[in-house]
Amino acid sequence: MGRCMSFITWRDRCFRYSFSNAGLKSTTTDLGDGTIMHCWAPKAHNHSNRSLLLIHGIGANAMWQWNYFISSLTRHFNVYVPDLLFFGHSYTTRPERSEWFQAKCVMALLQAHGVHTMTVVGLSYGGFVAYSMAVLFPKSVEKLVVCCAGVCLEDKDMDEGMFKVMCTEYRQERKELIQALHKDRKVSNLPKITQPLQIIWGEQDQVFPLELAQRLKRHVGEKAQLVVIKNAGHAINAEKPKELYKNLKSFLIDPLTPSKQESHSNDHKMDQKG
Repeated sequence: MGRCMSFITWRDRCFRYSFSNAGLKSTTTDLGDGTIMHCWAPKAHNHSNRSLLLIHGIGANAMWQWNYFISSLTRHFNVYVPDLLFFGHSYTTRPERSEWFQAKCVMALLQAHGVHTMTVVGLSYGGFVAYSMAVLFPKSVEKLVVCCAGVCLEDKDMDEGMFKVMCTEYRQERKELIQALHKDRKVSNLPKITQPLQIIWGEQDQVFPLELAQRLKRHVGEKAQLVVIKNAGHAINAEKPKELYKNLKSFLIDPLTPSKQESHSNDHKMDQKG
């Protein structure tokens, strides 16, 4: 346990430097009623740029899963990277554990930062939260990216051991978060969204099989596009970061008008990294 914690501490220091170097600062917001949320937010908000919200999956904190992409994305967007409740430095004394409650807290956090419209990217568990935000706040969420998140899963698909969290705090609370995903899940009960949706999936995902991505695309309909990353499992951000960034770029950055885009040289460098 001590060895694991020392590694986490070392990596956190590296990631903090990386996030700060990308123009972000560590912030903590008291939402009231026993809920505190930590978020990496722009040091200076650029009013000519749109806002981009990155929601992490199961893991130590937000920095671990978005570090590879952060410097490229902050060149084009005002980027916000929160710790979900019971991850990093976010927590609540309230009993709610659903992804819908997480979504409401994240939106309250963004509004506290003066952000009212945004594009949202959610990875794994974060994809459940991101989709919930798109449902609850359709006027605020303009576009959505869901990466390897079994939003369309049903009770029969659930595996009690699908998320294994090692060397973490809030172990019981995180278990309750996963248990909340199990409750009465049916595709027929899942609200459809109207925003443009990009679904990115690892071809060999063993946590949420590819069938769930195809199911989500069918459920949402013509507003959804599916991208399958070959030779990748569930952790596509770690296994295939170049391919993931390439697809995020095509959906989020390339459609921007020329006046909103900077030189592509830095993006080409990112695309060439392995």
